[in-house]
Amino acid sequence: MLTRGGQHEPDHDDNRFELDGYRIVRNLGVVRGITVRSRSIFGTIGASLQTLAGGNITLFTELCEKTRAEAFGMMMLHAEQLGANAVIGIRYDATELMQGVSEVLCYGTAVVVQPA
Repeated sequence: MLTRGGQHEPDHDDNRFELDGYRIVRNLGVVRGITVRSRSIFGTIGASLQTLAGGNITLFTELCEKTRAEAFGMMMLHAEQLGANAVIGIRYDATELMQGVSEVLCYGTAVVVQPA
């Protein structure tokens, strides 16, 4: 369920197109959040050093998590502005715009739901 500022309850955003225990009473259309991020020179050097040891490259993992969370928050805020209380069919897409610069898009369908 969306609340002021794009905050949400976990049960009301899903990659499926239905929410257990709820019925969709209104479809408000596609909502999206988009952010473009670049790696800093320091982050790139640090991540390059991490690749020498192998395994999880935590500097990039943290950047990816932060970027996805930002795009998700923007999408949820967009849904709230339309009057939605849930978002279904959530997906992510990422594109490298140029070396070291990536776009992350989070999108879904804004809906109004009521308990079934």
